Amino acid sequence: MAPAACVLGGPATPAPLAPARPLDIDPLPPGGPLTLLGGLELDDEALGFGGLSALHLDAGLRLTAVSDLAFWMTARLDLQGGRPVGLSDLWTGPLRDGGGRPLQRGYAGDAESLARLPDGTWLVGFERWHRIRAYRRLDGPGLYVDPPPGLQRASNNGGLESLAVLADGRWLAIAETLPLEEGAGATQAWLGGPGRWTGIGYRPAEGFYAADAAPLPDGGALVLERSFSLFGGFGGRLVRLAAADLHQARPGAILQGEEILRIAAPLPVDNFEGVSAVRVGDRTLVALVSDDNQNFLQRTLLLLFTLNEG
Repeated sequence: MAPAACVLGGPATPAPLAPARPLDIDPLPPGGPLTLLGGLELDDEALGFGGLSALHLDAGLRLTAVSDLAFWMTARLDLQGGRPVGLSDLWTGPLRDGGGRPLQRGYAGDAESLARLPDGTWLVGFERWHRIRAYRRLDGPGLYVDPPPGLQRASNNGGLESLAVLADGRWLAIAETLPLEEGAGATQAWLGGPGRWTGIGYRPAEGFYAADAAPLPDGGALVLERSFSLFGGFGGRLVRLAAADLHQARPGAILQGEEILRIAAPLPVDNFEGVSAVRVGDRTLVALVSDDNQNFLQRTLLLLFTLNEG
């Protein structure tokens, strides 16, 4: 239990089954912004749930995620020769309300975003009942945090999919579908934090929606976008927001990122909903996770990359 002390503070559930197996994926073409290190397929039976919708990876290679079924998980990401080979020391538990009671699946427990403050506090954003809860430990009570103004206007399924704590301490929050009247193709976003929110916009690619965001060590951010159509299935792309653009953003600014990854062959394509980035040694690791929607035709996948900088 000691390795998970930053996450756990009381009773939780250790998972006895092997929770992941390596994927066989062809490498990406050389010379691009990202180098693929490998991937894992996570076992929902070992986790006890699927629906992973947000992700955090720390410098100690501890991976933490929340599920839209009102659960959390944390495990060590095991690397061998720099490639992901499995997960170990897996713990799981239910997300809880302010009184410590487990949240019910559905309206109260649809967790969609995850971020971490410098003091270790976890921030979890929810849809349907649009709100943010702060957890000193993920197995403890979750206290309300003042949400961005206007978030309550989002549709049930269009709320706070993306939440990140930037290197300068400001929070970046993006609603999945809350269109700006004055910004064609842009959705409502915010910078700042409780008591100091600034309304801005975010413009994804046509047909795409912001699914998650993660801070970069240089002050920038990554935004994971996804798409879906009945005939084309799921699609995804990863874009980078420059630190200067975030720093200079003023009320009403529209952010638009530079695409650094298209989720397409040779990568496995699924409903990718979570992204995290962390500096480990002399490289920046980027991890993506997919939400299997409890659908037997989908999988819970974890992909790991290095960000090629310079």
